[in-house]
Amino acid sequence: MNTVYETRRKKLENYLGEQQIELAMITAPSNVFYYTGFNSDPHERFMALVFDMRKGEITLFVPLLDESSAALASDIQKIIPISDAEEPFEVVSNTLGADIATFGVEMKALSLFRYNGLKSFYPKATVSNIEDAVNAQRIKKSAHEIKAAQKAIDIIEKVLAEGIKTVKIGMSENELTAELEFLMRKFGADGPSFSTIVLSGEKSALPHGSPGERAFEKGDFLLIDMGVIKDGYCSDITRTFVIGEATEEQKAIYQIVLESNKAGINAVKAGVELKSIDIAARNVISEKGYGDYFNNRVGHGLGIEVHEEPSVHEGNTAIAEKGLLFTIEPGIYLPELGGVRIEDIVYINDDGEAQVLTSYPKELQVL
Repeated sequence: MNTVYETRRKKLENYLGEQQIELAMITAPSNVFYYTGFNSDPHERFMALVFDMRKGEITLFVPLLDESSAALASDIQKIIPISDAEEPFEVVSNTLGADIATFGVEMKALSLFRYNGLKSFYPKATVSNIEDAVNAQRIKKSAHEIKAAQKAIDIIEKVLAEGIKTVKIGMSENELTAELEFLMRKFGADGPSFSTIVLSGEKSALPHGSPGERAFEKGDFLLIDMGVIKDGYCSDITRTFVIGEATEEQKAIYQIVLESNKAGINAVKAGVELKSIDIAARNVISEKGYGDYFNNRVGHGLGIEVHEEPSVHEGNTAIAEKGLLFTIEPGIYLPELGGVRIEDIVYINDDGEAQVLTSYPKELQVL
């Protein structure tokens, strides 16, 4: 019986055959995981899943130190280790032969350094981009993938619920970050899916600011944006709180962002242009006079990576389809006062409707 990975590889092989690509090289670690089940960051070392369409063979090239792990985690039979002393493309050439006319690669994943290495051993080969085909597969999530993502979501919501209990005036952003990341591991995460963002007071107006030594004060906005990885899939959630006591202005701004978040979610369904989702959320903020203070897209795809396709922005005319998984995260960021962001994860289910996978309360909480 075919594994989920074999099914995915077969779909890519069909595309490669149609495009008459002789050799395809998958090097992005997230894509190697998608097609094999082996999840590893090789850092500066070479790792590639190679489809040899001439022979109908698939080979996984890995750093020597990862050979055993790859054999345990993946369903690929032919695994070739490469030591730190070896030239990767010399090993590829010796293994697969040097007479190759067409090479398929992921354009964003292949550095100029690696491209030069490829061309030094395959100088006559035509190199073409297969990344769009890979992304077209990955963008539509299976029931298995949604189940995996839900595990990561459940963990991060538990972390948030427990973590905010420790918040007190005088605590620093770094201290709360440490508490949250401890809880991630305690509750079963494999690690954070990105650097945890904890921002207070005026710093919360920095959409992707970094936690520091700033101590929490009464009346601060407290913005927490974080996620975890669990079994290869990511979560990402943002909630904004007020410490001590909220002013009427803070309550009003929060309510606008909450209405924007709900408008964005309500606009989600199969068959609409992705831009319409962004515009629905953006219009709420613009109509209240804060359009200049919402300067990012409303959402991004989520899955094996914390940022993947689709990009939900006001210029994206692609059509929303069943199987898409992405965030809805409008915000208002006011210099000096601070910012509010509310982020949920939405899935377009088999009925073509929006299914919100996050469940953490969104009404303003004063800590």
